[in-house]
Amino acid sequence: MSETFRNYINGEWVDGPTFENRNPANTDEVVGLFVKGSAADMETAVAAAEAAFPAWSNTPGPARGALLFKVADILDRKFEAIAADMTREEGKTLPEAKGEVRRAINIFRYFGSEGSRLPGHLVPSERDRVHMFAIRKPIGVVGLITPWNFPIAIPAWKLAPALVCGNTVVIKPASVSPLCAWRIVEACHEAGIPKGVVNFVAGSGATLGAAMVQAKGLKAISFTGSCAVGEWLHTEASKRRLRIQLEMGGKNPTIVLADCDFASAVENVVNAAMFSTGQKCTATSRAIVEDAIYDKFVAAVVERTKKLKVGNGMEAGIDIGPAVDADQLKTNLRYIEIGKKECGAPLCGGNQLTGGAFDKGYFVEPTVFADVKEEHTLAQEEVFGPVLAIMRAKDFADCMRIANNIPFGLSASIQTSSLSRAFDFIYGMEAGLLTVNLPSAGVEYQLPFGGTKDSSFGPKEQGPAAMDFYSDFKTIYLKY
Repeated sequence: MSETFRNYINGEWVDGPTFENRNPANTDEVVGLFVKGSAADMETAVAAAEAAFPAWSNTPGPARGALLFKVADILDRKFEAIAADMTREEGKTLPEAKGEVRRAINIFRYFGSEGSRLPGHLVPSERDRVHMFAIRKPIGVVGLITPWNFPIAIPAWKLAPALVCGNTVVIKPASVSPLCAWRIVEACHEAGIPKGVVNFVAGSGATLGAAMVQAKGLKAISFTGSCAVGEWLHTEASKRRLRIQLEMGGKNPTIVLADCDFASAVENVVNAAMFSTGQKCTATSRAIVEDAIYDKFVAAVVERTKKLKVGNGMEAGIDIGPAVDADQLKTNLRYIEIGKKECGAPLCGGNQLTGGAFDKGYFVEPTVFADVKEEHTLAQEEVFGPVLAIMRAKDFADCMRIANNIPFGLSASIQTSSLSRAFDFIYGMEAGLLTVNLPSAGVEYQLPFGGTKDSSFGPKEQGPAAMDFYSDFKTIYLKY
């Protein structure tokens, strides 16, 4: 009998009708049953958060931070089990899941420390005997809508700064991978965070998203997900002048110059394009390669890609797990068919994997297309799967032109041994996250995260910049 995971509203575990969460590597396995929240549940959760806000916001920052340290300690004690949960519900390999759980633990400790700082401003006045300063204040009830691809890291990097700043929260996780976010909420409950401060409602994104944005007490929404939903949220939130933060899509390039460390460049591109089944918003989906090494680089990427082992992420030696669900698998296969029509046959991959254990999951071969042109669909639209488009460029200037000729601007990478070219890239690339001689995917929590153009809207996430979305300033002029 599968375990039932209830919603968490006002410090209580709430029952209701359920929906299944199945393992994408083995759909015979039901990971758990989750209570399907209603619009009324969302309204109740926001009301509970609103009622809890005065006491929580008046709790000293160091005391709030101490509770985040307790949450981190609880997650740390359950480290192995939570990592296994993630692989079973999302499909990524167990080593990748362990890395993400460790990151979430570190995020709670990082922001727990911020409770003892919560920096404001102290500046001298032009006037005699006037003391001027500005202090941070929380903004109120914050709604967090999180995606399925990083099911514990993204809830952590939204929830921890929101709480340490003194806000109360309602979190709505993605329905295909709600368990890891539930584990965070369970840890908050166990740590003794007061009732109503953290609330969890799982279920339909359309139903609960609409209820959240209309809930009377809500003051802000932080969202990570698709461009279409992000645009809808922006429109609806703007009607109420809600504070909003959006992290959406990407079509991220890696520029490969002839002077690169060739072996490292190959490994970095394959890592960023294929690992986590390509299901990262920062994944490399376009490799833009200088003409002088194009043919050699394509051959090496294909050779490396063919060595990747696809399978159940719980098994040792697996490089790539399944797509997260049937819809994502269908999307991957649809884009592969478009690629075949526009670009010709892929140089490797291109098929759904079948037979044996593959028949029980959503597996697709890692796929590489070459000679992709700027006008091709694979050069313009996000796939969110293990599909790499390799593009030819004449020189560095042409690489930069192609890389920037896209509506998105989340992440980008360059592979080069030239310091001058690296800095030209840093100052000329239209993206919020840049890497040099590293994969385009893979960030740390200590620095701001977010994109530009159609990829992001609002203040950045993570690092000290996260505090800017979850707090406001109160400015004081004091005559003495």
